[in-house]
Amino acid sequence: MKSRSFNIVILGILLLVCTGFASESSGEPSLGELLPLWSVLPFIGILLSIAVFPLIAPVFWHHHFGKVSAAWSLLFAIPFYIAYRGDAFHEIVHIYLIDYVPFIILLWGLFTVSGGILLRGTLSGTPVVNTAFLIIGTILASWMGTTGAAMLLIRPVIRANAKRKSKKHVIIFFIFLIANIGGSLTPLGDPPLFLGFLHGVPFFWTLRILPHMLTAAGIVIILFFLIDSILFNREGGEIDRPGNKEPLRIEGAHNLLFLAGIMGAVLLSGVWKPGEITLLGAHKGIQDITREVLIILMGILSILTTKKSVHLANEFTWFPIKEVAFLFAGIFMTIIPALAMLRAGANGSLAFVVNAVNEPWHYFWTAGALSSFLDNAPTYLTFFNTALGRLGISEHDVTEILKGVGNHPMAAQFVAYLKAISAGAVFFGANTYIGNAPNFMVRSIAEENKIVMPSFFGYMLWSIGILIPIFLIVTFIFF
Repeated sequence: MKSRSFNIVILGILLLVCTGFASESSGEPSLGELLPLWSVLPFIGILLSIAVFPLIAPVFWHHHFGKVSAAWSLLFAIPFYIAYRGDAFHEIVHIYLIDYVPFIILLWGLFTVSGGILLRGTLSGTPVVNTAFLIIGTILASWMGTTGAAMLLIRPVIRANAKRKSKKHVIIFFIFLIANIGGSLTPLGDPPLFLGFLHGVPFFWTLRILPHMLTAAGIVIILFFLIDSILFNREGGEIDRPGNKEPLRIEGAHNLLFLAGIMGAVLLSGVWKPGEITLLGAHKGIQDITREVLIILMGILSILTTKKSVHLANEFTWFPIKEVAFLFAGIFMTIIPALAMLRAGANGSLAFVVNAVNEPWHYFWTAGALSSFLDNAPTYLTFFNTALGRLGISEHDVTEILKGVGNHPMAAQFVAYLKAISAGAVFFGANTYIGNAPNFMVRSIAEENKIVMPSFFGYMLWSIGILIPIFLIVTFIFF
């Protein structure tokens, strides 16, 4: 049964499509230079809705979050289109076709395939077992994506801690590490790094921030073990174990092949460049369409070949991905003015942000802070281009500089900037539930399993109290 909110969004998009070709871009200053600062109010509105409604009206929010997302989207899109016509139409089409559609297809594919993998066996949520889960997930995140690793391990972690009284902290640290910090070493780990790969950053170059990741992740893991040990001991230091231990085994292991297929499709789209086509005025690479078709195919094959008993044992439902799809559809729409202003640099209403960035630690904190609330992929790309422009480096020089070929005078400075941008865009995604899509999905799955998770601001108290001091340490050591 289709949600009414989905129909509202579709009607709004159809209205834009029907009238969008009526006017063309005027060739005047870019939208980022024209848009006023107050145009980000719908974006702030949807963020506040996500933060406040679950607290003051949880039943309403559970049933109508899609409508709320659609309302904020249309509140921005209709006046935006009336004011800027063809330019507005282009921006809306571009952000959905080029950014949102690939984003949600990748999440859907990883969510679907990972939901068909079941880890059976007797696992007790002791501090040692929980810490081992976090370490393994942190390692996997850079190679199968933060979403893939998070969706693969969240259900086993929840089952292992089913008899624990204190367990929300396990999910919070899971989000810190597996859904974010762990994905910082390869372009497969997190979308901003994949964008860097598409713009000339060599595949293995991001391994250079391994020391940064090990420092941040190492401190977080140690803190988790201490906190979990204290809470575990308060509970008596024991977990009731069933009389007969069930050996560890994997059901639905064939889905690992589909997971590898998704990773292969993502990698293929970064190295194969057959050309592009134009859809509604937006240029989309054939390799990107191929990637999306392959990911959908992997998901369909997973659904068709996975036993229902596996999905039942995993307590698999479509609600988490539905929630992410609806809410991020609104976020992507209302985020348009903020991203346009950032792209406009010194000529936009957010010039004070761009002009304040001069040193590597500025890039780390500014790109990171914005990635906590904005989509971290375009935020990464904005500061990537800012660094290129500031240093007088063309995008064609990026690969040679990062491979150490040639002798560009600003090479060392660019490397320092890019390390800061890469680490900031990935690490800071852990600061809020919307900082990275897996955060929302992990929270939703935890709540489906009756784990009471912190509110939007309650979660931020955890992230500010734990992560910000760690990011300060990373800053003083590396930036």
